[in-house]
Amino acid sequence: MAESYKDAESDYMSGMKYKDIAAKYGVTLNTVKSWKQRYAWDKKGVHTKKENEEKVCTQKKDASAKKKTLDDGTRETFENKELTPEQQLFCIYYIRSFNATQSYLNAYKCSYNVANCEGYKMLLRPAVKAEIDRLKDIKRQHIVASEEDIVELQMRIAFSDIGNYAGFNKNYVTLKQSSETDTQLIKKIKEGPTGVSIEIEDRQKAINWLTKHFLMHPEDKYRAEFDRKRAEVGDNTADEILQNMKTISDIISNPSRNREIGDFE
Repeated sequence: MAESYKDAESDYMSGMKYKDIAAKYGVTLNTVKSWKQRYAWDKKGVHTKKENEEKVCTQKKDASAKKKTLDDGTRETFENKELTPEQQLFCIYYIRSFNATQSYLNAYKCSYNVANCEGYKMLLRPAVKAEIDRLKDIKRQHIVASEEDIVELQMRIAFSDIGNYAGFNKNYVTLKQSSETDTQLIKKIKEGPTGVSIEIEDRQKAINWLTKHFLMHPEDKYRAEFDRKRAEVGDNTADEILQNMKTISDIISNPSRNREIGDFE
């Protein structure tokens, strides 16, 4: 019984409650509390079993999240025994910049002239090429942009308004805060002697892209229909279909009295 307090202390440190300790050693609750005071039991810095389990679980989740975030394939690159350490670095630098010279320069710490000469050669090495192709595949899988995302971006460019970026007054122009603007549509910002100039992505180019995408122009509709008909027919009669469609399109676009189909033959 005299040594019971030592075992009880271990139970206390592991997270056992006072009443359970008292029942285990056949003593009163007050006895257990007196042991704690007398022998200075202190759980500071000591975690219970449940706390330890929760901590391990949290660490695993954090590690899993970190692995997911960093899972770009580069870990396997460093484990590729077919590559030298410098070649491994070259592959990683290249997949991020697609600049062979700069990638070689960063990996080998050599002169620019050497990197400019050897960078392209490095891309031709079978093991290096295979590793870069593997990293490219992983990178493609991480691209989540859909057709709707591209269309939405082009529409934002096409209907962008310079008033969203600057305020106009009689004597001066003020720029708006970046937090108030769609910075994704800004192509260039330049500061010169006369002040700051902002260039937005090409609106007309975006409008042309949207027009073609939605077949808004008659020629685009006509071309799409022709390609479809040609694929269906699969022989020389496609040229005849093309000519007939041109004839009909011309009549519709340029109506005239007493004009007949024969006029176009």
